[in-house]
Amino acid sequence: MSALPDWMYAPREEGWFAEDLDQLTEAPRHTELIDGALVFVMSPQRAWHSRVVSGLTFELGRQAPEGLDVEREMTVRLDRRNRPEPDLLVSSAQFDPDRTWYAPSDVLLVVEVVSPESADRDRQVKLRKYAEAGIAHYWLVEREDALPVVHAYELDGPTGAYAAAGVFREVLDRSVPFPVVIDLAVLLSGRRPD
Repeated sequence: MSALPDWMYAPREEGWFAEDLDQLTEAPRHTELIDGALVFVMSPQRAWHSRVVSGLTFELGRQAPEGLDVEREMTVRLDRRNRPEPDLLVSSAQFDPDRTWYAPSDVLLVVEVVSPESADRDRQVKLRKYAEAGIAHYWLVEREDALPVVHAYELDGPTGAYAAAGVFREVLDRSVPFPVVIDLAVLLSGRRPD
């Protein structure tokens, strides 16, 4: 049995810090930091996941008002020991071509499209961590009979936790964080509406 490569060993007893991710050039793409531990997504991406993420990226980008940008697969630095990578996010931050992460204060919405290997992290760990960081909106996209179903959550100010704001099966129709209407079946078609 061979030893792990040197870069996989945490540089300190407390584990990894958010700024360490930018120095891990040998790490696989989509490496996240959760509670000071590196999380790698090593399984191949499924076509369903890719189609849904691409479709949502297009639709959110098309409908977002001026001053908001939609980004895929960029990390959010929640705190010193947590830097998860949502499938996509909507940000009010000014574009910076050298950016490697976003601050929670610049993120209006995070979207996670659930895969079997990420289900527990997306449904429990990230749901809690994004809320604790103060991100106002969280969408969890599940697969139901091959179709996307969006579970929308909004941050409840008094509790600091997410409250369910709706489950959308055919059409996603939300007024926050900005008005958006998306035919969810179209996401899987690979076609873009006129």
